[in-house]
Amino acid sequence: MKIHILGIGGTFMGGLAAIARQLGHDVTGSDQKIYPPMSTQLEQMAINVHEGYDNTPLHSQPDLVLVGNVMSRGMEAVEYILNENLNYQSGPQWLGETVLKHKTVYAVAGTHGKTTTASMLAWILTDQGIDPGFLIGGVSPHFDSSARLTDSAHFVIEADEYDSAFFDKRAKFVHYHSDVLILNNLEYDHADIYPDLTAIQTQFHHLVRTVPGNGEIIVNADDPHVKTVLDMGCWTDLVSFGSGPHADFWVMPLGDNPSHFSIQNSTDQLAEVRWNVSGKHNQMNALAAILAATRAGVSIAAAADSLCRYENVKRRMELVGESGGVRVFDDFAHHPTAIETTLSGRRPHVHGRLIAVVEPRSNSMRAGVHSRQLPKALGTADQAFVMVYPDMQWDELVLEKLKQKATIVDSVEALISQIRDTVEPGDEVICMSNGGFDNAPRRLADAIQQKPKQQKQRP
Repeated sequence: MKIHILGIGGTFMGGLAAIARQLGHDVTGSDQKIYPPMSTQLEQMAINVHEGYDNTPLHSQPDLVLVGNVMSRGMEAVEYILNENLNYQSGPQWLGETVLKHKTVYAVAGTHGKTTTASMLAWILTDQGIDPGFLIGGVSPHFDSSARLTDSAHFVIEADEYDSAFFDKRAKFVHYHSDVLILNNLEYDHADIYPDLTAIQTQFHHLVRTVPGNGEIIVNADDPHVKTVLDMGCWTDLVSFGSGPHADFWVMPLGDNPSHFSIQNSTDQLAEVRWNVSGKHNQMNALAAILAATRAGVSIAAAADSLCRYENVKRRMELVGESGGVRVFDDFAHHPTAIETTLSGRRPHVHGRLIAVVEPRSNSMRAGVHSRQLPKALGTADQAFVMVYPDMQWDELVLEKLKQKATIVDSVEALISQIRDTVEPGDEVICMSNGGFDNAPRRLADAIQQKPKQQKQRP
């Protein structure tokens, strides 16, 4: 079958491309401004990508068009599909019907940490010899691509609450036939499609309704918004995780090292993890992944041992350059809570200044929904830069408050120039965006590397 994928450069749709190719289909795609790691993955799979959303690639009459949620009515490719009566589906529907209904599905849902937690779970199962299939919103160092299909009965999926397509406004995750569901956390996001937190909780309730009674829901006991979802109705056994004994299982830091912690229950210390991943939030992600792995027959001790060898996915505190004592990281954080958590988790490891760079790339951030929380989120940084493009139209009062904490820039070129000229040995720069960011992190790292070394003045 010939399949054309619209929006193939997104992490989800790019993952579908990998799976469709494994199923033996002839796969092509369309997108614009694709950056690593997804551009690299598509190149490695030798998948031809058309630049732009015009209708040219559709003239060959593909057997099926998978439509990403980046597409909308009025776009040339969309109008051609409808006018020519081409066969089309949303990506989540195709995945659910073609692959997931035949698998035991481990779905990872929540506002934050989906990619990291799903990657941890896929690694645990792989390291323990289970060889799961997976589709994750990022590329892990442990795997060749962000998605794969195997003969295993087990499949790990990052379960996103964003809508499925322009013609299907249900959340992606209702298509996934989840058997084991992780509910990691819940905050207001996606302001372009959800008017408030209650609307998002309704979608999560719909997800809970799809989990069978003989499945399992692994729930964050620290999050009141998740509790509200479960109070709306639940027909599946619950296992809770958290930061203390109010949960069935919890994490306990061991000493002052944030990379060393234990897994506890009401009677015993069950396992220890020593790893190179920073942040208390990742300890919680780890515990959720460990508990999900037990449903595949992996013991808590064995799962914890696997995580001692875990390496985080690309664009999750990924070191993209180091020169002259300055380190540059690329991170996917885009919600104020994620930004604050990322900076706080890195702060103990920085010997010089911690410099935060934020591109408000999500629709919610660009609309200014979270802009009032951004100054507080940047509080841990010694210096901060925020991209504010002319079309964002943020409130002037918000901008004035933000300027007390951050330098406002309106182009990547200006950003790179200012940071390159001010960084000193020992500084760490964390670039945070959930988009391509015009490849700013790597361009900045290159600019710092090419920066002339200052000559010491003779007395």
